[in-house]
Amino acid sequence: MRLLCQIGDASRAYQDSVLRNLPCQRIQCDEIWSFVGCKEQHLQPDERKQGRGDVWTWTAIDAETKLMVAWHVGLREFSDAAMFMEDLASRLANRIQLTTDGHRSYRTAVAEAFGHEIDYGQEVKVYGLPLDMGLIEARYSPSRCKEVKRSVIIGNPDPGRITTSYVERANLTMRMGMRRFTRLTNGFSKKFLNHEASVNLHFMHYNFARIHQTLRVTPAMAAGVSDHVWDIEEIVGLLDGVPKKEKSA
Repeated sequence: MRLLCQIGDASRAYQDSVLRNLPCQRIQCDEIWSFVGCKEQHLQPDERKQGRGDVWTWTAIDAETKLMVAWHVGLREFSDAAMFMEDLASRLANRIQLTTDGHRSYRTAVAEAFGHEIDYGQEVKVYGLPLDMGLIEARYSPSRCKEVKRSVIIGNPDPGRITTSYVERANLTMRMGMRRFTRLTNGFSKKFLNHEASVNLHFMHYNFARIHQTLRVTPAMAAGVSDHVWDIEEIVGLLDGVPKKEKSA
């Protein structure tokens, strides 16, 4: 676990330094739920201070390169939305079109981070269960999308590109790739720092080492941030401050 925290911190520090001045055009944002130690409804009064309970990971993906540009691990509150949007804005080189879901914190957070220098729209999906579905089926079956509502919030976004499909698919990759996010298991994180480090390491591998099935390169290569596919040895080399291949060069 100490090694996980170390490589997680190194992964975060490296990406924080290189994911800058990005020429992205379209960004999609979403939040994905998980928990540390126990779920929110089972929390004791003093456990929230220890980082236990529900945890949300805020994610921002470039729709073109599939690069995970920014993320934030915390709660689903306005202060977290504000930090997340400020971080995202600091990494971009130009005006973008942004799409989020209908979470109420986004509107103010986006306005404070970007002002009017953004084209921003929201996509809200309305879910429900079929009336003929039984109680057992309803508990274990996903809800069906009944309606999609798209709205313009700031600027002049392209209505046809107001969507969160790519970021939702990336969140599915998180659930499939990290045991800590798997539902109905005992693989959940027991400490917040371990959870955060696991997310940082996941995005290091996702951005730099995992070849995207459609792009045929890694997201970092598609975005011009890297010129090769990283291997595990190179990621571990971040513990020394410099990737192995860069050191040998």
